[in-house]
Amino acid sequence: MQVFNVQGMTCGHCVKGVTRAVQEQDAQARVEVDLAGRQVRVESSLGAEQILAAIREEGYQAEVA
Repeated sequence: MQVFNVQGMTCGHCVKGVTRAVQEQDAQARVEVDLAGRQVRVESSLGAEQILAAIREEGYQAEVA
């Protein structure tokens, strides 16, 4: 499980956007978003940089936790 700190998520729409962005790269990815903790946990065959790129492309600031 990879963990990322993501800034700018505020609502369910944000959760869906981040989840969709990662799953477009890996349809089998398991994505858990913690809005209050500003964290996204991802179980995927993708590397951290690929996941970060997908989240950033969606418009959020992200870094490895």
